[in-house]
Amino acid sequence: MSYYPVNLDICGRKCLVVGGGSVATRKVKSLLDCGAQVTVVSPAINEALEKLDRESNLDLQRRSYQSTDLEGHFLVIGATDDMRLSRRISADAESRGMLCNIADVPDVCNFILPAVIRQGDLLLTVSTSGKSPAFSKHLRKQLETAYGAEYKLFLQLMGRIRKRLLAVEHAPEAHKHLFERLIDNNLVDLIRNNKIDTINKLLKQVLGDGFDYADLMKEEPTAKVRIKGEPAGQSQGQEKNS
Repeated sequence: MSYYPVNLDICGRKCLVVGGGSVATRKVKSLLDCGAQVTVVSPAINEALEKLDRESNLDLQRRSYQSTDLEGHFLVIGATDDMRLSRRISADAESRGMLCNIADVPDVCNFILPAVIRQGDLLLTVSTSGKSPAFSKHLRKQLETAYGAEYKLFLQLMGRIRKRLLAVEHAPEAHKHLFERLIDNNLVDLIRNNKIDTINKLLKQVLGDGFDYADLMKEEPTAKVRIKGEPAGQSQGQEKNS
């Protein structure tokens, strides 16, 4: 199987999770973290989901799954140990042209969830296309070590520099060489080692006056504005059995 990689924007979209155990809980948390409107259907609900229901805008339906539960939803995730139910969910979703993931049963999914490494806006995913979830987990741990919190700060800084530059010149390509110079001059390493004076010297050298690291990092982020050619959103999760 050759999968087509994609990041989904599910913010504000209705997503259904069928199941009330630990696997369902992990899936629900991932969906909520991405801003989805999540409905959970299961006759039995564990304490972790009960807690999520109290702390977030979660819709818990304490009953058995019905085919009509799919209506109005963008995607469905099946997280039960009932294979007959899993195949029913998959068939129902397929008949409606919906995105469907069945935990640990890739044969009845039309998408699988990779292992995820996230540092702020940096999203790295690892998939072995279901061939070796254990190796996917191994790689994820390596990447978690290699890409630390400095990458979160780096992307915050780059995003705020980009916002300022776009306020003057609206063609992103006009600034490409500036960002390449910042990257080539090891800005990530400077942030990792908290070399603030050196960072400010680099910003002045590349961008000119008026770009101070501390000031830029204090700026309030604005609502996301999509630039033509940029991806619309992100998804997260874990590869099967990882």
